[in-house]
Amino acid sequence: MTFGEQPAYLRVASDLRKKIVDGRLPPHTRLPSQARIREEYGVSDTVALEARKVLMAEGLVEGRSGSGTYVRERPVPRRVARSGFRPERGATPFRQEQADASVHGTWESSSERTEACAAVAERLGIEPGDRVMCTKYLFREAGEAVMLSTSWEPLALTGRTPVMLPEEGPLGGMGVVERMRAIDVIVDNVTEEVGARPGLAEELVLLGGVPGHVVLVIQRTYFASGRPVETADVVIPADRYRAAYHLPVK
Repeated sequence: MTFGEQPAYLRVASDLRKKIVDGRLPPHTRLPSQARIREEYGVSDTVALEARKVLMAEGLVEGRSGSGTYVRERPVPRRVARSGFRPERGATPFRQEQADASVHGTWESSSERTEACAAVAERLGIEPGDRVMCTKYLFREAGEAVMLSTSWEPLALTGRTPVMLPEEGPLGGMGVVERMRAIDVIVDNVTEEVGARPGLAEELVLLGGVPGHVVLVIQRTYFASGRPVETADVVIPADRYRAAYHLPVK
């Protein structure tokens, strides 16, 4: 194969994708059958099947048991606000977006003591196996799951303090900056690294995705005088949301 050439299944998938995007195959329309694709494009059954698999992996079509393959409704991506570091505001991105856009949502959370795995320990500057408080969040907007978040805080810092549980106690739900300030830890910096990967099965079940869907993963870490005090993974469905940044220029 020379540069610029595509395998037959990708050429077929590309043409079908174009028909979906420009509306010739609108949402809820049944995708041409494997036999129809074979005849229309002059390809083998194998090529037709692989082309359909590509469209399913891209989230453009979905299989319906006993009925066939149909074009999926294509959501218009919405913004999830990621603003610059503002100590006076709650640290949770979802709450920040609510304040910025007058959006009202809900969230569920659960916390448990656990041991830091190697990756979390590295991000927190502690030893693998050190005790951390792990808090998991599921954020909803108008009943729809929009974001997952898992955070870890070293219990060597917050253990046996009023802020040990992020969503309980006198400062429950106030965010990392305010909670840490209450124990005389001044958060002065935050980093975020944004990446993308296929969603894990358990994530997609909660977020309403299908196997193969891509999610954005924002790795966020708060620091106080260079010491990591909290790190989190924020998971967002990539086909429905975009992470929008507004950063101040100093």
